[in-house]
Amino acid sequence: MEVRTERCFIRPFKERDIDDFMVYRNDMDWMKYQGFKGLSKEEYRKELLPDHSLQDGRQLAIVSNKTDAVIGDIFLKQEEDSVFWIGYTIHPSSARQGYAYEAVLGVIEALKSKGATCVKAGVESENAASIQLLKKLDFHYIGFEEDEEVFMLSL
Repeated sequence: MEVRTERCFIRPFKERDIDDFMVYRNDMDWMKYQGFKGLSKEEYRKELLPDHSLQDGRQLAIVSNKTDAVIGDIFLKQEEDSVFWIGYTIHPSSARQGYAYEAVLGVIEALKSKGATCVKAGVESENAASIQLLKKLDFHYIGFEEDEEVFMLSL
């Protein structure tokens, strides 16, 4: 999957992206709400570079159109034919500039155009910024599951 937005290009990871990715993914303070963190370069390569299916879950790079650098990532997993889970992370230097909103919205619109009917997201209760983003995107709280608040957007 590839998606272009005004300021971003969301695409599969490439070898040249790994170093940029590691800068924020291995920042334990910044990544306190994330599980996929603190790995070696080789471990990240094994997870990011193969062409995983959406059914298995796929991490996509959010790349700045201006600098061609990775400024974040989006995780997508297809639960059923038209139901997807989404997760997202933005590099601290790109935080609070609307990139997460723009990238997630772009991916949601692409999923909708391909027949998706629902997108879900899980978030830790303390992650106020992520909850605020989901609400801005019109996600609605549907319950608590596996230590996370679950939000859903019907398309």
